Amino acid sequence: MSLTTIPRWTVAAPLVAWGAILASNSFASSALFITLLAVLLAGTVFAAVHHAEVVAHKVGEPYGTLILALAVTVIEVALIVSFMLAGGESKLALARDTIFSAIMITCNGIVGICLLLGGLRHREQNFQLSGAKVALTVLAAISVLALVLPNYGTSEPGPLLSSSQLAFTGVVSLVLYGAFVFVQTIRHRDYFLLEGSHSEDEHAPPPSVKVTLISLALLLVCLVGVVSLAKLLSPSIEGFVEAAGAPAAVVGIIIAALVLLPEGLAAANAARADRVQTSLNLALGSALASIGLTIPTVALIFVVMGEPLILGLENKETIFLVLTLLVSSMSLAVGRTTILQGIVHLVIFASFVFFAISP
Repeated sequence: MSLTTIPRWTVAAPLVAWGAILASNSFASSALFITLLAVLLAGTVFAAVHHAEVVAHKVGEPYGTLILALAVTVIEVALIVSFMLAGGESKLALARDTIFSAIMITCNGIVGICLLLGGLRHREQNFQLSGAKVALTVLAAISVLALVLPNYGTSEPGPLLSSSQLAFTGVVSLVLYGAFVFVQTIRHRDYFLLEGSHSEDEHAPPPSVKVTLISLALLLVCLVGVVSLAKLLSPSIEGFVEAAGAPAAVVGIIIAALVLLPEGLAAANAARADRVQTSLNLALGSALASIGLTIPTVALIFVVMGEPLILGLENKETIFLVLTLLVSSMSLAVGRTTILQGIVHLVIFASFVFFAISP
């Protein structure tokens, strides 16, 4: 698909979706309308992927992947905050569950699919080892400080943090993510650039400024549409989870999966085009943005409101987090990927989903 023109369906999908959103008050209880919303959600996600690729192709690496990561994180924060404020005490752990799910989805699900698809099509793929090491180092620090350390504090019981601890955790997360963005985009930008890519899009002419601005506007329309559609579908999603007898944490997995679907598709397309560097930039950058921006934002809101917030992971989730960080550091330690690394990450992801549904 050409990135220098705007396909009509990528404009029609979000517009029809917004029409359905505006008409939702009249048809919200209809099963047929709920099905239509689900179809429009998928179409809007695919449209978002196309517009994100147009913008990324125009601005180049690594700014393109950073733009998408930031945009998706804004959507994630909006979803988490709206769900938590509406759900009361029953949703105190939703931010933790969603952030943890985002890490598992990006570092195991998206990375696993990308490495598997790339390995099947190109046998072996190369990437910048220095960039992956930088991202994993920051991810390990933020995730442990924000999601594991709260379990061992004494000011508040269990996984809770006091207001001062919550504020400090938010500042630390923001500082670490800001340092990563500085390294990625300015200080050591070459760590995250493509090497030896054979993608036709890499040598294709970039889109015009007009096309890029239109795609950027449509990307924002699509992403906000995804949030609105997800909120309309949330009662059905929560009802389905309860009917299936699954834990409440599954709602966080579903939210994270919906939000990360555009990046996942873009990363998979890049891997198939022999641009695994872009895939890793998207996956690891999304994991970092998810925790590095979501934690400070949620922390600020709940400190101002004086409300408690559960951040500490339970023992099972802590094991999955440590395993993910360990395997990622080893599987991305040589600058080359094969299908074996992809299979290992996908097995860990499948185990995470299985034990979340059947604890």
